Order: sequence, then structure tokens, then C-alpha cells
Amino acid sequence: MANSIKPQPGILDIALYVGGASHLDGVRNVLKLSSNENPLGPSDAAKEAVVRATHDLHRYPSTDHAALRTAIGDVWGVDPARIVCGVGSGDVLKLLAEAYAGPGDEIVFTEHGFSMYPIYANSVGATPVVVAENERVVDVDAVLAACTTKTKLVFIANPANPTGTMIGTAEVARLAEGLPSQAMLVLDGAYAEFVDGFDAGKALVESRDNVFMSRTFSKIYGLGGMRIGWGYGPQAVIDVLNRIRGPFNLSAAALAAAEAAVRDTEHTEKCRTENARWRDWLANALAKLGVPSDTSTANFILARFTDEAEASACDEHLREAGIIVRKVAGYGLPNCLRITVGDESACRRVAHAIAQFKGAA
Repeated sequence: MANSIKPQPGILDIALYVGGASHLDGVRNVLKLSSNENPLGPSDAAKEAVVRATHDLHRYPSTDHAALRTAIGDVWGVDPARIVCGVGSGDVLKLLAEAYAGPGDEIVFTEHGFSMYPIYANSVGATPVVVAENERVVDVDAVLAACTTKTKLVFIANPANPTGTMIGTAEVARLAEGLPSQAMLVLDGAYAEFVDGFDAGKALVESRDNVFMSRTFSKIYGLGGMRIGWGYGPQAVIDVLNRIRGPFNLSAAALAAAEAAVRDTEHTEKCRTENARWRDWLANALAKLGVPSDTSTANFILARFTDEAEASACDEHLREAGIIVRKVAGYGLPNCLRITVGDESACRRVAHAIAQFKGAA
């Protein structure tokens, strides 16, 4: 008898997500600049919170995440009741797709947007709709033109990955205002904390009923290994997401680490300042070598080369020097390399290696 067990439509259209590499065969002193990790790591307060949490590993974690939601509310000035927590911000975005889109619906995102967006669409049987950008920047008019009566979600990363570019508050508001009535604007703010004074869409979420924002503890807070994210949106949306998320989706250690991390604002500010300092230094150093990049508002730069061949050759040269960066041809940027901003030593090392590649060292 033939096996007729089949996955849901759209699942087999998913190309597996490939994370940034972390190892090079035969190389011991590897410098990993491929995953946009914080070189300063988590705060001491977060580390201590994890150690304390080990004493209660036999206990189930909180199901309502109240302490973490309260801490986020205190620091970011948001209503804790309108926060949902997930296993990284990607989990929150996936919950949105599961709750609000399905077969016959469309999920809109831009051509260089985070590579998980089409995966979220295909996983629920929705149609991914890709919109062109304008010189690696979100084009609000193009996004609005792509929306139809079938559009349910519009994913916009602001700042964007892997470009590092962002659009201003007025443009985001214009986008939210112009969406069809059945569509929700989802602002992916994974890199929002690197922009000084940026609210990541908080004001829009609070003034409208069609805007949702997501955030992560994986980037500036240095907790990528703990997998913690959160979302802030209309109360009705939060109530829906809490119905479908796993009741114990975050471990006690993760909750403790995140609460301590978000309250340690001194460490967060130090990370923001150091990132801005070395991001600008690295961008300027590469520009002098003939490798330009757009002004980045995140913790990486998108280095642009003459063509795909030069980008690939530079990537190979860096690997031979023990340095791993991220090729982004899969994002529609074959002539580019995304380089995480490391500490001073890392930035100087990668700049020197690229100078050698360009024959300028």
C-alpha cells in the first residue's frame, strides 16, 4: 500500500535556513563575524541570574512571563499586558503568521528582507510576496502597491538585515496608514537598540490597531544562546498569540537572564556606544580601500564589492586568514559581504585582511 502521508502545502517549498558559519577546518584562532553577535557578551547581571536559576531547574518556569514583561515595561515604557514573549523574536513572528495567515493569503516583505520571512509564509500555506527595494532601502510606495485584499501581514525589518539601512518614523507611519484594512504591519526590531533614542515603532503600536513590533535579546543583550524575544502590539493580537504559544516556551534560566539583561541599562548603553564607535571606524576603513557600504544603523556593515566574483574571492581570502563573515547572495546581494562589528581587535584584524586582499597593505 502506497504511503499517502504528505506535509501541508507550502512546507516543501521551504529552503532550509542556514545560520552563520562558526568553524574553519584546520584553523584554531577563528574570528567569527557572521552572526551579528555582541562581542562584549551579556552583562554580568545576566550571567549571575543564570547561575542562580540553576538552583531551581527542577521547577517548571513561569507560564505568564510576568516578571520579564514587567521589566521590559519598566525599561521601555510599554504596557506589560500588551507584551508576548517567545523563543527569540523569530518565534513571535512565526506565531503571527500562524495566527493571521494561511492558504489564499499573502505575506509581504522586501527583496533583501530577513530570509525567514518567506519561510514563515510557506509554513502556513500563505503566498510570499517579494517587493523591490530602492538602493537597499525599503520603498514604502512599492510595498503599498504590492498589497491586495489578500494581504494579511507586512514584515518590515527596521533597521534591516542584512543591509543595515532603515526608514524614518514618518515613512513607517505612512506605510501603516496606507495598508488595506485586513493587513497588519509587523516591525521587526531585532536591531532597534543599536539606534540611540529609537522607539522601534512603540508610538505607532500605541496609536493604531494595525501595527505590531518585535524585539530580541539575541543582539545587543548578548543572549543569542538563550533564545528570548518579545513582541508588543494591540491587546487583541496579544490575546490571540498567547492562545497558541507553548505555555512553557521559555526556560527559567532564559527568563532570569533576560530580566537581568534588560534592567542593566548601563551595560546596554556601553554596548551601543562601542558598537557605534567601531562600526563607523570599520566602515570608513573599508571605504578607503574602495569597499563602500551604506550607512549602517545596526551592528554590522554590508560591504559592497565590484561584483560577485570579487566578493567571493574576498570571502575566501578572509577564511584563509581565519575570519568568517557572511555571504549574502541568498538575500539577493551577491556582490556583498555582511561583516559583524566586533571589538577593536576584531575590526582592525578584518580591515587589515581586506587591505591585504585589495593589495593596499
